[in-house]
Amino acid sequence: MDEPPTKSGGAMQPLRIVLVACTAPRQTQQWQLSLPQGATVADALKACGQGAALSVGCEEGNRGLIGVWGRSAAPETVLQDLDRVELYRPLKVDPKVARRERFAKQGARSTGLFASKRQGAKAGY
Repeated sequence: MDEPPTKSGGAMQPLRIVLVACTAPRQTQQWQLSLPQGATVADALKACGQGAALSVGCEEGNRGLIGVWGRSAAPETVLQDLDRVELYRPLKVDPKVARRERFAKQGARSTGLFASKRQGAKAGY
């Protein structure tokens, strides 16, 4: 069984957490945090002044706006040493809907498998 990290005096070492927030398109801001053992995602957001983002991330329609190492996380998720907490912006367009619209605009015969076919081949091959 793994023992928790300790200093030479026996006291618990603080967690070293990196919090990254997407503040605008193609812009991120990063904070290096030192939190006590047992700290949660909510504690990390409050420590860097992003507590307001926590309320946005917890609204019913906005699941998945907070993550730890790229995986969706709840505010009560307990953090480990060297974790990376990520705060995402909500999507403006659903990627599936955007792909369908692009495909409809380009036409079925000009993209993907149907872009080039052998002469004399059956339709769809």
